[in-house]
Amino acid sequence: MAPAATGGKKQKKKWSKGKVKDKAVHAVTLDKATGEKLAKDVQSYRLVTVAVLVDRLKINGSLARQALKDLEEKGTIKKVVGHSSGNIYTRAVGGD
Repeated sequence: MAPAATGGKKQKKKWSKGKVKDKAVHAVTLDKATGEKLAKDVQSYRLVTVAVLVDRLKINGSLARQALKDLEEKGTIKKVVGHSSGNIYTRAVGGD
């Protein structure tokens, strides 16, 4: 017999439940203040993505995608990369 087999019973390891992240509460509609902030601030962003808008404006992802589409139609931003998983935009400059 191995010497370890004769020892006392060992306690079973208790696994931690892990860190719990707080649920983010983002707006699902554009109110007047958020709409104005969107129109004003996006012109100064070099990189504009869905994640940037969600993070900075605290809006829903689907709302951010729609806002990007509207801003592109208005000419405020222009698409740099188009991909099925996400689009990357930048501010529209000068005489493009």
